[in-house]
Amino acid sequence: MALTLTFAVERWPIAGSFAISRGAKTQAVVVVAELGDGQIRGRGECVPYARYGESVDSVTAAIESMRQPLAAGLTREGLQSAMPAGAARNALDCAFWDLEAKRSGRRVHELAGLPAPQPLTTAFTISLGAPAEMAKAAAKAVQRSLLKVKLGGNKDLGGDGARIAAVRAAAPRTTLIVDANEGWNDGNLAAHLAACAEAGVVLVEQPLPEGRDRALAGLSRPIPVCADESVRDRRSLAALAGKYDAVNIKLDKAGGLTEALALVQEAERAGFAIMAGCMVATSLAMAPAMLLAQTARFVDLDGPLLLAKDRPDGLRYVDSLVYPATPALWG
Repeated sequence: MALTLTFAVERWPIAGSFAISRGAKTQAVVVVAELGDGQIRGRGECVPYARYGESVDSVTAAIESMRQPLAAGLTREGLQSAMPAGAARNALDCAFWDLEAKRSGRRVHELAGLPAPQPLTTAFTISLGAPAEMAKAAAKAVQRSLLKVKLGGNKDLGGDGARIAAVRAAAPRTTLIVDANEGWNDGNLAAHLAACAEAGVVLVEQPLPEGRDRALAGLSRPIPVCADESVRDRRSLAALAGKYDAVNIKLDKAGGLTEALALVQEAERAGFAIMAGCMVATSLAMAPAMLLAQTARFVDLDGPLLLAKDRPDGLRYVDSLVYPATPALWG
């Protein structure tokens, strides 16, 4: 059936700022795509991923390029080969799922053959900063059971060893995971892993830059290491063997829920633990990610918690739990 396409760029202020090793931002810029059949419309949200060379302009242009194929009857299955993995395909893929659910009167998990999603414990992110600043942020979030600590920062603000020690002192009983966002190197890898082990960190994400991570191969490391920037879709898995213990799957990297669900299955068969992650975005982006997160060892779907406000009918967050979406939001 021919489908009509509309899309819009939205800007959502962040509560304060969000800082990682590559920089800081004060707003989340998202692209929302809608597919309609004349009666029903489905929505999907994506975040252009600058790390992979995406911009708002390139993502909206890629979505626009699908207008004629959609009008000619392009399906969700056909979309997988019509577009590469990335944010643009994610928005359209999730819009397809939402549209299919509304057309059928069934939830997306039913259409995908999955169990009904359950509430999950999500991490809450502590942005990169000086040790004292990060300790203050951790103290404010001390009631949360899982914190994700951003490292890989400027030594002038204090080293990463001091940062993780300060966070641990402020949150002595909280489970900690660390995300270096490619900010370490071969020379400081061992020392930083040792500092994280001393602080009781249970997982370290992407310590070394993609393509320059050979030092992880065969490394006797005290903490499991998770690939983030080094994994996108199923094609990227082969290069991770022997270097990573887990993979962080994000819809914007995989190009939508369809590929992300397939990636979960293949990654598990290859022996990787699963982490379900997100970009800073609204609940519309988190809703489909809740489905792939159901079997994940670690869940990091705190995007809406980092915003000054979320969209109407957003996901419900209670302490460290995030609840599945209602049909009013998605799926």
